Amino acid sequence: MGMNEDLFMAAGKRSFEKRGLKRILGQARRAIQDYDMIHEGDRIAVGVSGGKDSLTLLIALRKLIDFYPARFEVKAVTLSMGIGEPDYSPVRQLCEDIGVEYVIEDTYIGKIVFEARQESNPCSLCANLRRGALNNAALRLGCNKVALAHNRDDAIETLLLSTFYEGRIHTFSPVTYLDRKGIHVIRPLLYVEEKQIKAFIKENGIQVVQNPCPANGKTKRQYIKDLLTNLSFDNREIKNNIFGAIKRSDLDGWHK
Repeated sequence: MGMNEDLFMAAGKRSFEKRGLKRILGQARRAIQDYDMIHEGDRIAVGVSGGKDSLTLLIALRKLIDFYPARFEVKAVTLSMGIGEPDYSPVRQLCEDIGVEYVIEDTYIGKIVFEARQESNPCSLCANLRRGALNNAALRLGCNKVALAHNRDDAIETLLLSTFYEGRIHTFSPVTYLDRKGIHVIRPLLYVEEKQIKAFIKENGIQVVQNPCPANGKTKRQYIKDLLTNLSFDNREIKNNIFGAIKRSDLDGWHK
């Protein structure tokens, strides 16, 4: 099936602005092809927090099913963190509208990180626990791949975080193989800028789920994000230059 002008979802209950989605789909497809992310018969668990990035990834992959040459399936997986009372009904409704199976995996990660461990720098432990829980859920659902919604800005910010705070030149790879689990982790939104995602969500009135994490907006990543914003006032090409350097580097998994 070709990419038609209206870009209607196959389920027929929701459509999305062609201006935003068409560009995002093009960038996602290019990243998928550049780094060989999706193959015939793949079953992909999409990590869906309910935030703007993961909802955009879910919609893009669901639409991609309609015209990508390799046949694949997607399932949406949300990890309930065990803190706050987030309402995931908008995510469930979206999944119903676009015809995607939706699973909520109950965890106590938030309680472990913030109550039992009382971590002063909780992000690293939280991320590790979430990755493990998502991978286990994917295996149980019969999936061989996990799709994460890291975007272009995330790759840049992670590089600076690793450089500033760990003393190493590192960012996540486009594709990672977890040999202990037998799962590939893919990042199809790698070429998509955060501002595109924000615009897509706003233009289409897509309801997001608020992040219940107590550390949200108070992290080192937020500091790096703000720093890049300030630096961009003097050099509008700074993010393009950093991302270009990542793509041309010998960092693991980035060489095409």
